[in-house]
This record gives sequence, C-alpha cells and structure tokens, in this order.
Amino acid sequence: MLPTYEIHEGAGPPLLLVHGFLSSRAQWRLNIEALRAVCRPVVLELWGHGRSPAPEDPAAYRVRAYGEAFEAIRDRLGVDRWFVCGQSFGAGLTLRYALDHPDRVIGQVATNSVSAFSRMERAPQLARAAAIEAGGRTALEAFPIHPRKARRLPQAVRDALWADADLLEPAAIALSLRHTSPELSIADDLAAFRVPTLIANGRREAAFQPLRDRAEQLVPNCRIIDLDGGHSVNIDAAEGFNDAVCAFIRELGG
Repeated sequence: MLPTYEIHEGAGPPLLLVHGFLSSRAQWRLNIEALRAVCRPVVLELWGHGRSPAPEDPAAYRVRAYGEAFEAIRDRLGVDRWFVCGQSFGAGLTLRYALDHPDRVIGQVATNSVSAFSRMERAPQLARAAAIEAGGRTALEAFPIHPRKARRLPQAVRDALWADADLLEPAAIALSLRHTSPELSIADDLAAFRVPTLIANGRREAAFQPLRDRAEQLVPNCRIIDLDGGHSVNIDAAEGFNDAVCAFIRELGG
C-alpha cells in the first residue's frame, strides 16, 4: 500500500510534491499549472490526509518508511532520477529522502520548516497525539494549525483545504505525531547534502529566519529565494515561488 498520489502531465522530469501537516493536495493549487511548464508534478498526500489511507501499523509512519514509499512511486514512474519538493512537515520527509537517496534526486526544494531544520522537543508532540486519541475529531479541530483556522488564504485554496480537512483521520494524525514528527529533524545533517538545494523562504515567518541563515551557511550547493510570504510561502507568494522553482528545474533538468 502506498499513499495516494496523482500525476499531472507536463514537460520535463517528475517533481514529487509533499504537503505539510493537516494539509492536502490543495496546498499546491496555485503552483501546479506553472510547474507543468517544466516538469510533471506528482502530488502525494500524507497518510490519513486527503484521499490517502490511514494505516494502523505505526511502522508506516516512520520517516524512512515514507522514503521507501517515495522510492516505490519513482520506480512506478519508470525514471532513475527526479526532483522533490516538501512543504513544512513534508519538507522533513523529502529532505531525509534526498539524504538517503542522493543518486535518485536531481535537485530538491524546501519551504519554511521549523520541524525539519531545528531540533524539536518530543514531549509536546506526544501530548498532542494523546489529546487527539482521547478527543477524536473534536480535539483535532481544536489544533492550532487546523485548516479551519486559516482565514487569510486566497479563497479558492482556503475552500479546498477546508473541504479536505473533513477527510483528515484523527487516528492517523495521532500516529503521525507519535512516529513521524520526532524523526523529521535534519538539523544535524545539513552539511551532508549532496544534491542541489533551493529553499523558498517566507520571510514573514520570524521563527524560521535563524534556521534559514544556518541552512545557508551549512548546506552545500544551496540557494535561497526570500519571498514576501509566511509559513505557506508557496501560497502566500505563489508567483515568486513558481518562478524560482521553474528556473531551478530548467537549470538542472534541461
């Protein structure tokens, strides 16, 4: 069993797109059409998010288990190498995949991700998981970053994310907090990257800026585009994000 993914036809190599926590394929609504000019977007939904199933086995939620799923999808596409892009929580997954499989990655893109670029405490994640296990959907909807609390997004994206929020599976979200979140950090491995890296930084998210600076110093072959956006920079500054990613893919992917 694999997470649900959909392929958008385009000109160029595949680009795996992995959204963030409590999001869905709607995260990329403002990006797909522009990206199709240079690649084939492959949009994956995390376990228990959107249309993906919600496995009961905790092992499925381990970060490297996601990497194995990415490899299975790449193999199904029949390509030796591809691009990967992760947003927030999803960036922790794609960054680890690029560390483990550099020979399979032409280049990688990451957006603001405190969970990936810092060393986060495990206890708060476990407490949130326990609250969701006890309170189910009610507790999940009270989560501070639940999509229903996002009101400044463009209406088309907001409406799609709100609709997909009804598909979130509380049990899978709790398993993600228990088994995925604690493994997302690549803070100690920044100097180990062997693939070209683009970080699309939403400079309005103050908490990420010191992490952005550290990545710029430590990640080899790293370039950073600073955009006038926040945590969801690919939505807040979609045009700048699209231009930067398309230029990155054109440069590396031919």
